[in-house]
Formats: sequence, structure tokens, C-alpha cells
Amino acid sequence: MMAFSGAKEDGREVKIYEYLDELSTDLAEYISELSEASVKERGVFAIALSGGSLISLIRKLCEAPYSKTVDWSKWYIFWVDERVVAKNHADSNYKLAKDGFLSKVPIVPSHVHSINDTVSAEKAAEDYEFVIRQLVRTRVISVSDVSDCPKFDLILLGMGPDGHIASLFPDHSILDEKDEWVTFVTDSPKPPPERITFTLPVINSASNVAVVVTGSSKAEAAHLAIDDVGPDVPSSPAKMVQPTKGKLIWYLDKAAASKLDCTKFSE
Repeated sequence: MMAFSGAKEDGREVKIYEYLDELSTDLAEYISELSEASVKERGVFAIALSGGSLISLIRKLCEAPYSKTVDWSKWYIFWVDERVVAKNHADSNYKLAKDGFLSKVPIVPSHVHSINDTVSAEKAAEDYEFVIRQLVRTRVISVSDVSDCPKFDLILLGMGPDGHIASLFPDHSILDEKDEWVTFVTDSPKPPPERITFTLPVINSASNVAVVVTGSSKAEAAHLAIDDVGPDVPSSPAKMVQPTKGKLIWYLDKAAASKLDCTKFSE
């Protein structure tokens, strides 16, 4: 059962679940509804994935009814961030998504846009942005009506205990990047050090953003990102996720939500 669902003044929605299984079920339903709406409206569904536990939490999409009802042929897959390692490397977000999700549903292989892992992080970011620009030009990816940024139908994010999202880490200079769509880091505080990542303007231009957070190790970071903690606390990358015109939903399990101000659980 869902323990709590509430909307913040700024339009963010916060959903808290008693059990992971319920969170997964709801998340699958949400993604399938967005997919259907997007295919109806634009003929395609452009979704950007993160790594971590997120992939195991969307696994219900591989099962009935979604395995049959979702129009997989219209899906285009991107990565919000990626580690610059070989595709079969244990740290690869591509490998994680392929093993846990993509290999189990009939997505068109040419619609899966992974990074070029044979070049430097800087070149990989440049190449990935070029691919995205081509697909914005052909409208596979929409374009924002308030900036020239790509407007993904859905960006799925996880969050680290330090409040990082994608490969945007606290106090890192790339949080201020305004011009690039995809940038790179060579000094990630969390290994592996070399990564590419969407920038905040791209994340905040999406039609829909979902941040999925589970486990008590993330509770403090969730509190700092979601609650109004005042101006004295430095803003975490997760708090900077504020879609300009899109919709933002937080999916949390009870452990991750344990420090939120809103946790008046309706038992």
C-alpha cells in the first residue's frame, strides 16, 4: 500500500511506499501510461535511464501486462549518465540496463543510443550530444519551447546518499554548465572517475522527471532535496531538479522517506 502521496506547492509530487514491490508496480504503471500518451501524441517515446537500483525497480515492465501492451517499437532509449567503460564492464550503465531490462523486451536495437565507449570522456560527451542533436532535428526527441534544449518524454533518476543525481555531484563545477547538453567528468568522487552526464538544463527541460530513491542511507539526502530546509543549507544536485514546465515525481520507499517533514504516514 502507498503510505503517503502528496503534492508540494511547486507542483512536485511525493509518493512514499510501504513496500518496494508496490513502488515497482506503480512505477511501471506510470511509465507505461507516459509511453502510451507520448506515442499517441508524437508517435515515439524518448526515455533516458540512469543506473543503480533503478533498473531493478522498473523490471515489472518486462512482465505481463506491460510486456504485451506497451508499444516497444516506438521506444528510444538514452542514458542520463554513463561511465566511460566498455559495454560489457561491470560498471557500465548500459550493461546493467541491457541485462536487467532491455534484453527482456522487444525494443528496436537501433533505437538504443549508448555512448561511444572507445574514446575519451570529453569526446564521448561530444559524440553523445551530437547524436541527441540529430534526433532533436528529426523530432524523435522533442524540443523545449522555453529553451533550445531537448525535451525528453521521461527522464528517470536515482539519487546517491550525497544527493548526487546523474553524474552531477555536489560542489562540482558542472552543476553550473548552461550551454552544453551533455558534459563529462574525469574526477568523479565515486569510481569509475570518467563519466558523461546530461546537464541540469537538459534534465529540467524534460516533460516528465521521476526520481526514485530507496533505502535509509538516502534518507538525509532526500530530506535535504525535498523539504524546505532554508537558505543556509547548500543546495544538493537533487534539489536542483526543478523542471521548467515538466512534471516531477519522487518515488520513495519508507526508509528513504523516514526523515521527510511530510511523513505523516496514513497507516
